[in-house]
Amino acid sequence: MLFVLFLAAVLWGVGHLMKAPVQARLYMLGLLYVAVLGVQVALPDGHPLREATGSSPALWLLLGAAAVMVLAYRVLLVRLRGQAAALEAEREAGTPTARSGPFLDVELERYARHITLPDIGGGGQLALKNAKVLVVGAGGLGAPVLFYLAAAGVGRIGVIDHDIVSLSNLQRQIIHTDDRSGMPKVFSAEIAVKALNPHVDLRPYNRELTEDVAEALFEDYDLIVDGTDSFAARAMTNRAAVAAGRPVIAGAISAWEGQVTLYDPAGGAPCMACVFPEAPAPDLAATCAETGVIGALPGVVGSMMALEAVKEITGAGEGLRGRMLIYDALHAETRTISMSRRADCTVCGGL
Repeated sequence: MLFVLFLAAVLWGVGHLMKAPVQARLYMLGLLYVAVLGVQVALPDGHPLREATGSSPALWLLLGAAAVMVLAYRVLLVRLRGQAAALEAEREAGTPTARSGPFLDVELERYARHITLPDIGGGGQLALKNAKVLVVGAGGLGAPVLFYLAAAGVGRIGVIDHDIVSLSNLQRQIIHTDDRSGMPKVFSAEIAVKALNPHVDLRPYNRELTEDVAEALFEDYDLIVDGTDSFAARAMTNRAAVAAGRPVIAGAISAWEGQVTLYDPAGGAPCMACVFPEAPAPDLAATCAETGVIGALPGVVGSMMALEAVKEITGAGEGLRGRMLIYDALHAETRTISMSRRADCTVCGGL
């Protein structure tokens, strides 16, 4: 095999000295590869020429497959760079950006790092664009969720909250700013999201989520992300989601600890009532205002929630359906526990 690599280096060097184009030199290497592969297939085991060129076609086939993958990746990068260069030329010339397939050219540039990910690709990015996600709560958890869903290109994002921005929020609710104090949180979030990504449809609902509107609202969305901070609100969200047949990515934080899971009885996972059938004692269910919370914790847990939403929409990786991830920020530890549906659950037991 070293002999073949030596020949390849000689061919490349001679081509360089002769100022042959790179494409011509690649053709020469391709012919050498085909010749070596032919020798490996045609000649019997033990033949001197076959031994000198690697003794087995398997290694050369693997090497060829790796080369094809590298070249395909380079072609994709060149294509994306070309689209970005064309976009820049259009901007400088003052011409409007044209639509290319399901994405605008500016969207292809914006989501390039997703599209080049094998687990996302163009199909996954299109799924994100066609997705409809409702975020319940525009506070500590809702802030990073909204930012990252918008940055990821989720086509329609709803956000429902009846609270207003206060100074005590700004220690952790990064979607809001000092000059928007007193503004309804959903409208503050709308300003921030539109500034980040004008290509998403952000729908603010400046009202409290109540039992009489929750189920109908949930039916307008594919996925619910629950960032509320009270057991009663989470339980009501769970009931409405089960009735509407929608999965819920749920997060919770307190002091230094957070948790994330995916409730989805329709998909075989438990609902919240399967895991927490009764409200905890008052001293165990305090809100962030009562217990305090370290400022960066909602960013960590909310980012996890957004990531799980992206995975759920695109089908990438393994999600938290039937599992709960618990994060202890004070000791920098994570653990995951398994959860199962309960046949006697009062909310989803009849499904």
